[in-house]
Amino acid sequence: MIIPKDLEELATYVEKGQNIFFFTAEWCGDCRYIKPMMPELKAEFPEYQWIEVDRDAFIDVCVKWGIFGIPSFVVIKEGQEIGRLVNKNRKTKEEIATFIRSLSAN
Repeated sequence: MIIPKDLEELATYVEKGQNIFFFTAEWCGDCRYIKPMMPELKAEFPEYQWIEVDRDAFIDVCVKWGIFGIPSFVVIKEGQEIGRLVNKNRKTKEEIATFIRSLSAN
């Protein structure tokens, strides 16, 4: 999992490549619930780079992108958003995997 250090680094992942942005926070119980499953999801979908975005460190990005609940996932390919799983609900590994699979079906 890539953890950007600043806004400039985060922007490089938005502009190019096929990336899944995982919005999270240290204090978020639902984020802590899903975090141990992230390596399995990464392994299942190696075609994506996985970017972990700390909601508190990048609050302006969250507001701009409409991320008002975490954990949330936004998928961007070559600068274009191709999907989002954004809400305040706890997510299961299977729910996230189904969401990612649905992107390649389009």
